[in-house]
Amino acid sequence: MSKGKGKNAKKKQTSGERKQYQYKLVLSPVCEVCPTPCARGLAYLERMSEPGAVGKGVPCVLTRTYH
Repeated sequence: MSKGKGKNAKKKQTSGERKQYQYKLVLSPVCEVCPTPCARGLAYLERMSEPGAVGKGVPCVLTRTYH
């Protein structure tokens, strides 16, 4: 009998185990003073500048973390 090394099978990650990006939600005052404005933030600023607009924030790509 030979004493060879066994095959190492890689584990397949399911979508629940996979690491994902996480973004912080920022409101219009934060987008307004941002040094690097993005298209999503500028569109949100424009929507919030209208009278009576209600917003819950927009995901900021500058605050991306990897979890």
